[in-house]
Amino acid sequence: MKKNPFSLEGKTILVTGASSGIGKATAIECSNLGANVIALGRNEQRLEEVKNALCKEYNASHQVLKVELTDQEQVENLVAGLPALDGLVNCAGISTTWLFLSLTREKLNKVFDVNFFSPVELSRLILKKKKMNKGGSIVFISSIDGPLTAHIANSSYGAAKAALAAIARGMAVELAPKNIRVNYVMPGLTKTPLIQNDLITDEQWASDMAKYPLKRYGQPEEIAYGVIYFLSDASSFTTGAGLTIDGGFTLI
Repeated sequence: MKKNPFSLEGKTILVTGASSGIGKATAIECSNLGANVIALGRNEQRLEEVKNALCKEYNASHQVLKVELTDQEQVENLVAGLPALDGLVNCAGISTTWLFLSLTREKLNKVFDVNFFSPVELSRLILKKKKMNKGGSIVFISSIDGPLTAHIANSSYGAAKAALAAIARGMAVELAPKNIRVNYVMPGLTKTPLIQNDLITDEQWASDMAKYPLKRYGQPEEIAYGVIYFLSDASSFTTGAGLTIDGGFTLI
């Protein structure tokens, strides 16, 4: 029988931001497809839930680690102890709602530190320390906001996500001779803790969802499936690509 090209059997995949949302869904779905998962996050309680969810039964092939990715020393120690990877998924990020005229250098530094510099530096160190196998895949979680769209009070977030898309394309060109692929996913609004806001009413959420042709937001698992395509052998001829998963929002 022909091997399923979407299988991750035998691959070792590192997922950041794995304590919730898209990162958590990606870690779990990767394990369901046979990967050995290294899940990183900052929230110990949520990481414990991830540990219990991996393949429904935690085993020695998975690791769940608490790491602060903005701490250079922690990241260097992490990379030094990593096994050889077949995939890296940069999911960790924060959401911001600052009007442009209220931005300060401090605010910009904060959003770029988490959403851009941290995933880029982690990727650089993994490559520099030769922790990525040939044929490996790096995936960044970007967004439709920045590369494709713009929203009020989202310029700093969009700028960081657009920067991720740009550096992913540059990395793809430079790493192609090493047979390491780099791609990025651009989700529309997805039902994760990142978008929770007590100031927004149910009616406002419903009104916003009505703007999507599919009349709903995405589920974390739906974004994870796109990530898995980039991690798997099914995308072996795909690099420097951005995959839009937005329920048709950018069509209208």
